[in-house]
Amino acid sequence: MKKLMMIAAMMVATLTASAQQATGSFTLIPKAGINLANVAGDVSGNSIKVGLVAGAEGMYQVSPLVGLSAGLLYSMQGCEGEGSAKANYDFLNIPVLANFYVAPNFALKIGIQPAIPVSAKEKNDKIEIDVKDAMQSVTFDVPIGASYEYSNFVFDARYNLGIAKINKGNGSVRNSVIQITVGYKIPL
Repeated sequence: MKKLMMIAAMMVATLTASAQQATGSFTLIPKAGINLANVAGDVSGNSIKVGLVAGAEGMYQVSPLVGLSAGLLYSMQGCEGEGSAKANYDFLNIPVLANFYVAPNFALKIGIQPAIPVSAKEKNDKIEIDVKDAMQSVTFDVPIGASYEYSNFVFDARYNLGIAKINKGNGSVRNSVIQITVGYKIPL
């Protein structure tokens, strides 16, 4: 029984040690994935639009259980409307996150994300309108999510909750995006 307990304790210690990141280390994480995007607020009849997201994040390991990350992601967002209507909004997202390692290789994340529109077009039937001038020059989201690391691969899922409106003028339209990415952690 003592041997079994000793083996179990050594296995737990090994798993815990592998989960801990080296304090003071920097890593670069190129990543790509998909967005399930929509807009919320003073709109109706809209549904999820699938888009791509790609870019990179850098992370500094503050302690074995806490890391800080910042990145630059090109993100295709917007929504599907009624009939053939679509809103295609492309943003440069700048996520700044705190990463809390709560289990071996598993982190919970929360932060703030400024977003800069690079393109904004709305399409209905065959008519496409550029609406970038009607967009705020910067908007803000709160990314909340989790990631799992396996052999330097990082599987990340987060929800970007829009806290600032993306449109100018009356009414309020905010981003609402589920983002799923795969990245590769490169030690620097």
